[in-house]
Amino acid sequence: MSVIKSLEDEYRRYKALAEAAIAQVGDEELTQTGRGDSNSIDMLVRHIAGNLKSRFTDFRSSDGEKPWRHRDEEFETTSLNRAQLFELWESAWSVLLSEIARLTDDDLSHTVTVRRQPLRIDEALHRSLAHTAYHVGQIVYVAKAMRAGDWRTLSIPRGKSEEYNQKASRETAAAHAEMLKNVR
Repeated sequence: MSVIKSLEDEYRRYKALAEAAIAQVGDEELTQTGRGDSNSIDMLVRHIAGNLKSRFTDFRSSDGEKPWRHRDEEFETTSLNRAQLFELWESAWSVLLSEIARLTDDDLSHTVTVRRQPLRIDEALHRSLAHTAYHVGQIVYVAKAMRAGDWRTLSIPRGKSEEYNQKASRETAAAHAEMLKNVR
């Protein structure tokens, strides 16, 4: 498997994780925040979408922090409904995935710019994937807290590790992403 394919599969896994978590919450819960200055699922979705769209629009030819992106607004309350939120989400993921589809492993040592800082493409992709995974983890945490006992697990259920290990097969990001489609 190529490095690019591996990274693409991991992005798809985290997209599926977020979507499976979000599918478990009601529309009104998308904008609920926790204690203190915590982010809502809505804010996190808009932030991930804003980041991905900015970073990967004209990925190889312009700075990843676009002048049209207003990052601070991603953390403000909005009146987007679920459909509008997912339109924004899908649009950003489409930009990312189409750009990744154009890359080969030979491109990884080339340079892109993010916030006026040159980065090798492999560094930029790992940085972006880590950022995405960090915020998807927050989405999962918030959604799970809202569902409590009604949560449908997105990984190995508690108390089922030994059973899972007995049936273990080659775990892949692509297989996990596919499995998550059945969680909703």
